[in-house]
Amino acid sequence: MERILFGDNQFFAVNHISDEKSRAQSIKFKDDSAIIKTLDEARSLGINTFMCTTHDRIANICSIIRDNSEKYNGFKIFPCMPYAHKYANAVTELGIAGTLKQYVPGNFFGSLFKGGVAFLSKDYLSIMELLVDAEMKMFKGIETPVIFLQNVITDLFLGLRADEILIAFHHYVKKKYNADAGFITMNMPKLLDVLEKGGITNPIICSSINKAGFRMSGGKEIYEEYLKTRKFRAVAMQVLGGGAIAPREAIEYVCSLPNIESILFGASSKANIQNTVENIHHFDAEH
Repeated sequence: MERILFGDNQFFAVNHISDEKSRAQSIKFKDDSAIIKTLDEARSLGINTFMCTTHDRIANICSIIRDNSEKYNGFKIFPCMPYAHKYANAVTELGIAGTLKQYVPGNFFGSLFKGGVAFLSKDYLSIMELLVDAEMKMFKGIETPVIFLQNVITDLFLGLRADEILIAFHHYVKKKYNADAGFITMNMPKLLDVLEKGGITNPIICSSINKAGFRMSGGKEIYEEYLKTRKFRAVAMQVLGGGAIAPREAIEYVCSLPNIESILFGASSKANIQNTVENIHHFDAEH
């Protein structure tokens, strides 16, 4: 993985600091061309990996990248699935049965209702694989060396102690897409313990890592201890602590930690992207 990953929160009006900024970003990025322009600005500053949800609009971005394959040669996307809002909205509009029918292939859907709940519980890993395939369709022809499971699902399975689903996701994306599995979580220490117990060595874990301890379950100290003593590929997100930390101070802290392979951030202007990139390079050189 590259040192700097560019995220997509700003494109879909997700801002941890301000609702007003969210509304402004929603207006700014209402056209796909505005998203492409910002991605091109990030690329011009040396960022070649876009880590994004499977939001419906990402399909349009993927089409543009495919249609300009020479221009985007070497550009990678790390899909993060599932995009929970998409399924929640579908359940609201279509109901649970309608949502399954929309996202799960027809033959499987028919079998599901013949077998009922017994079939569902027996083959939930097959359903997981089919949903991964459905989410991955939009990325066909694009380099996707890491496929992430979103924290809303990762942490749900952690809470349910459904460790086998997390392990199965890891094995499936390796087998089907020749990709590494990544896991986004709000509880990095617990997840690492579970993955190692399941036989996964050196896993990719994306979690909040910041000086304020924002969204770091168990506290900042245990995260620092795991980074020093355990073997895994850490991706730091929410490094600004939800806006509680000044950018330069926030990046200095993250760059001082051991074992942070990548830093994930999002920004809506070239100036902010450039400032973050320069800060990361500056503090990396110091450490």
